[in-house]
Amino acid sequence: MREIQLRHAKASLSAMVEEVAQGEIAIITRHGRPTAILMGYQDWQRLSQIPSFARLLTASPLEPGDLPDRDETALPEASW
Repeated sequence: MREIQLRHAKASLSAMVEEVAQGEIAIITRHGRPTAILMGYQDWQRLSQIPSFARLLTASPLEPGDLPDRDETALPEASW
């Protein structure tokens, strides 16, 4: 995965499209901060098919009472 400044990405868009079509991923930065990702369509398609955790939960065949009651006790504080 490579990082490229937005102004360089604009100047070399055709070459970048060729690279991402071959499986490369590019992080586009603006003022040194990651702003966007350029990836190939096949990679995007694969990633967009992964369901969210919420979607998995709502699609599950759970019935009321299948899960234990929520434990409301506070977690112990870290000792490190």
